[in-house]
Amino acid sequence: MKNLTAQAVYNADIYLRLSDDDGDKPESNSIKNQREFITEFLKSMPEIRIHAERKDDGFSGVDFFRPGIQEVLQDVRSGAVNCVVVKDLSRLGRNYIETGKVLQEFADHGIRFIAINDGYDTANLQGQASTILLPIKNLMNDSYSRDISVKIRSHLEVKKRKGQFVGAFAAYGYLKSPDDKNQLVVDDYAAEVVRDIFRWKLEGMSQQGIADRLNADGVLSPSEYKRSLGMKYISGFKSNPQAKWSAVAVGRILKNPLYIGVMVQGKTGRPNYKIKKLMEKPEDEWIRVPGAHEPIISEVDFRTVSGLLCRDTRIAVQKKTVYPFSGLLFCADCKQNMIRKTVPAGGKKYFYYSCSTNRADKTACTTHNISEALLTDAVRDCIHAHMETVLNIEKTLQFIAALPAEDTEARKIDRQLEKLKADYEQAMRFKMSAYEKFVDHLLNEDEFKQYQRIYTEKCEAIAAAISKRQEELDAIVRAGSPQGEWIAHFKSFRHVDVMERKILVKIIDRIYVYEGNRIEIIFKYQNEYRAAVAYIEQYMDRQAAQAAPTVKEAV
Repeated sequence: MKNLTAQAVYNADIYLRLSDDDGDKPESNSIKNQREFITEFLKSMPEIRIHAERKDDGFSGVDFFRPGIQEVLQDVRSGAVNCVVVKDLSRLGRNYIETGKVLQEFADHGIRFIAINDGYDTANLQGQASTILLPIKNLMNDSYSRDISVKIRSHLEVKKRKGQFVGAFAAYGYLKSPDDKNQLVVDDYAAEVVRDIFRWKLEGMSQQGIADRLNADGVLSPSEYKRSLGMKYISGFKSNPQAKWSAVAVGRILKNPLYIGVMVQGKTGRPNYKIKKLMEKPEDEWIRVPGAHEPIISEVDFRTVSGLLCRDTRIAVQKKTVYPFSGLLFCADCKQNMIRKTVPAGGKKYFYYSCSTNRADKTACTTHNISEALLTDAVRDCIHAHMETVLNIEKTLQFIAALPAEDTEARKIDRQLEKLKADYEQAMRFKMSAYEKFVDHLLNEDEFKQYQRIYTEKCEAIAAAISKRQEELDAIVRAGSPQGEWIAHFKSFRHVDVMERKILVKIIDRIYVYEGNRIEIIFKYQNEYRAAVAYIEQYMDRQAAQAAPTVKEAV
């Protein structure tokens, strides 16, 4: 180690750092204030000349790959400086081990190191006190960084669970509210583009086709749009000087539940405060908050698109959209996709659908052939018949709802719920009473633990029963409501006669094709439909049971 006191003149790097991650106070520790503080201090030390100012503005003290500190180390290793000055040791770093390594490298190169606020100067060490104090302060800075990291994470976790947005940039279609940076508001222009993307997907366009259309229309991609608004946005997906719409970008929008008002955050995280690399989290650890902001897309359209993305809906050659029945037709026997084929005859083209399994292996399944014209007519007739049934169900539910209240299954479950809730409150009182008797020394510890176990198990069993019965009651209420969402959904299509793709995918889940030109259609909201039918049947059975004694007496 070189003799520092023999040096008459020192060439010094002054090092400045500020980071929000460390919990630094911007007003007191700003880069400007640090510069002025160090400059004022060096006025009393004429032997120190400033070689250069090195700074890291916006870098955590835990990270030692900061460009500014790397420049300082380069100056040290090249011999350009023999002195480094900081406002205090925490500016150099908050990682105990890495800070120690840097200080050791300074010592190995004979560097004079000055931490002004800590009163530490390697050229003027007095005894062992300062030598012992520096590692302690270094460890304290590391501990401080850890504590701040925990506080920041906890604060962000609370915000996420409240549905508050904590990201740097809002997703395409939204902006941060000017009144509250944690609240998303709809960006009218971008939101309209998002609606177009979902509408085109429902009409049968592929993700690549949608991207091509957006680029042809001159619509800026999400990253370019953000920059056009003056945001300093850098995307990891950009591969060209000016980012364009791509199938991947369109796919990300189509899969994002943000557009139905669901805030999803916490997909990535860091194991601890010293590791800066983001790690993917399991999906069950993501934080989801429904209704966090205004939706752009309806839940029905989002669910429909999600279903389409999971199906094989490849576009034919030289076509911009898929065929109307693409991804909806399945063989009734092998449950595989039906394939569209063209049959020329008499100068005309006829279109048929056949089983894809049979096409690959004639012995595996039969053809299940059906002409597209016949299929279209059959589907139209089935839709009209289903719409008529839905309207009849609505009228019947309205009739039942208008009748005077009677001892229905719903009222029976309601009474059971009241009894279960009273039992739960009683068990909780007994549990609390056992604790009070234990505190008053009327029960010993073993007796108290036994009572606690008994009443805890009883409370858990009652709570589970309450939850189960409540679900049953909710299901009955939904089934018996003439204002159900599913009824309104089908009614909005009751006058439709043209078999368009965007209509078919919204009301049909799948179509099974049998031999002999027979089809079976599985409509959307199948569970709700069956529940409503069951509710009506139960009502009719009760009416029949009540009428039976009267008939017997008349006989």
